[in-house]
Amino acid sequence: QVQLVESGGGLVQAGGSLRLACAVSGLTFSSYAMGWFRQAPGKEREFVARISWNAVTHGVTSRYADSVKGRFTISMDNAKTTVYLQMNSLKFEDTAVYYCAAARIGTQRYDYWGQGTQVTVSS
Repeated sequence: QVQLVESGGGLVQAGGSLRLACAVSGLTFSSYAMGWFRQAPGKEREFVARISWNAVTHGVTSRYADSVKGRFTISMDNAKTTVYLQMNSLKFEDTAVYYCAAARIGTQRYDYWGQGTQVTVSS
């Protein structure tokens, strides 16, 4: 059974930092890419970042939404069971529920989703 459990959300002042974690079980990073999405009140869910593990090169590939480039960093731990989203220089407009999700490598369809964690940035 696949489970994605997010943690690390909270209230932070603008300019501050938070690190979100997504504990993953039931799938392997050699087959699935991991993404972070967010949904602000009254808005549609939007892509934030994605990371995929390359079992051949033993490296990772990551990409980001333009709105977070240079401020957010996605990573995975060496045990390949947790994905992180380091968020720096947070802005009020980063306030949202953040979700992690898993998509088979080579696809853009995310098959599995976590329950989300709230991030609130005070201005």
